[in-house]
Order: sequence, then structure tokens, then C-alpha cells
Amino acid sequence: MTNISRRDLLIASGTAAGAVLLPSSASAAPVAKVPKFEFSLNMSTIMGQKLGLIKELEVASAAGFQHCEIWVPTLEAYLKSGGTLLEAKKRIDDLGIKIQNAIGFAQWIVDDEAMRKQGLEQMKREMDMLAQLGCFRTAAPPMGATKEPGLDLRRAAERYRAILDLGVSTGVTPQLEMWGHSKNLNRVADVLFVAAEAGQPNAKLLLDVFHIYKGESSIDCLHLVGENSIDVFHVNDYVTSIKPTSITDGDRIYAGDGEAPIKEIIKSLKPSEKPVILSLELFNKELWTQDPLKVAKTGLEKMKGMI
Repeated sequence: MTNISRRDLLIASGTAAGAVLLPSSASAAPVAKVPKFEFSLNMSTIMGQKLGLIKELEVASAAGFQHCEIWVPTLEAYLKSGGTLLEAKKRIDDLGIKIQNAIGFAQWIVDDEAMRKQGLEQMKREMDMLAQLGCFRTAAPPMGATKEPGLDLRRAAERYRAILDLGVSTGVTPQLEMWGHSKNLNRVADVLFVAAEAGQPNAKLLLDVFHIYKGESSIDCLHLVGENSIDVFHVNDYVTSIKPTSITDGDRIYAGDGEAPIKEIIKSLKPSEKPVILSLELFNKELWTQDPLKVAKTGLEKMKGMI
């Protein structure tokens, strides 16, 4: 037998041990990134039942939602009735639900300078309230610029940058919302341009299955929306027998009950290190006549079935 020195044996043993610990080339292959999504209830879905802010939050939580979107007018009605932001925040924390976004209608984008100034003041006031509730996003739709076409998109970008600056000071990010029924910012290309032209790293888009159809944007453009561009995405469905020119908000139905290419749209979204919040936003008057808890539960089940 060949003599093996103690030194040689240790070297050989160390090499073997290393070989065991090192992964093979096959197992070391990069693992495909799995998109992450979480589910939210936009309170428009149960708005017709006129529950008020606190009851809406309770229904969303009881239905199994971890996230929700509130409406600023509902919050203001709660405060006018004697409620306080401190009390609302305590109830939110007790329920274990997080307000991911708020729907407001400040006219920050309009050409009229005086009206735009009022819109900025309104936006700042709303952001201050939302921050106290732990809500750090708000919708920024083209409110006030919906009826007449011809809005200068470069000017719109300057105005969006102005409210993004407000967001930096308050900690609440305005998400540029596309409205398919508007004469301005009704297509994905429009909001992409405005958000990019604003030149701010905190710019975000707020898109919607219904509004993509209503504004007649192609879903094939959605791959151009970067993975850091969307935090919240509105989910709903529709039937194509109602054409984009005729369909209204009230025609929205549960996800999966219609013909919208929801699965294809969702596949186009690219969550970054944070999940994308998929939020059910309906305005269906038939659902507004039903038990709100049943509506919320059904909506969550159907959304999960689509993912």
C-alpha cells in the first residue's frame, strides 16, 4: 500500500468536504422570481351601503382583507360627525388592517392658477390627515381636467412634481391615477410620460383594469411600466358586449365574472422587493343593495381565485 502522510490526508479530506458543501451547477441555477401580491378592499365596493368610515373598516377586516383604500370624503364626514383621527387610528390598529391608499379629488392639475392653488392646499391638508392614520399614499387623478381635451402633458408633469414635493414633506406619496373616461390622462402612455417627465424618484402610477379598457389602452404596453412604478393596482372586471365608449363605473363586476384579461394584466405587473397591492374597486349598484360583509368576502375569494 502507498504511504499517505497525515498532511496529504488532511488536504484530501478538506477537498472532499468542500465538494460536499458546494452546490452542483444544476442546483446553483438562479431561482425564478415569484411575483408577490396582497389583497385590498377599496371602500367604493361597499360605499352604497353608507356604513361610515369605522364600519367600513370593520367589514373589510372581518372579510379577511389585510389592506384597504378609504375615501377622503368618507373620512371628512367621520370627522364632521365628531370622530377624531386619534380614535380612528386606534380602531385601525385594533383591527389589524392597513390603509394602503386614499381616494381624494383635489384639483392639482388644472390650468386655472387660483383653482390649482386651492387644489394644492387641499392636497396638503388631506396628506396631513392621512399621515396621522398611517396611510402613506393618496390618489392623484386628473380631477378638473376631464371634460376638455388638450392638457399640455409637460405642464401636467410640472404640476405632478409639485404634489410629489408635497408628498416628500408629509410622507404621503401621490399616485398619478389614469381615468379612462377623462379627456386627459386617459391612456397608459399619457401617465407614463407625465410620471417620467416629473423627474422625481417617488413618482408612482395608479392603474385600473376597468380604466385600461375604458381608455382603450392596449394591455401589451403594460410591460413598459417598470417594476418600481406601481404600489397599488385596482382590480375589477367587465363584459366586452358593453363597448369602451358606453361602459360606466357602475358596470364593473367581480374579478373573474367577466371577460377582462385580468390574468394577462397581472402577469405584466412586476413587484419589486415589496408586493403589489391588488385592490378591488367596484361601483356596482346591485352589490350596494346586498350585505356588505358578503360582498367583501365574495370579492376577496374571487380575486384570490384569479391569482
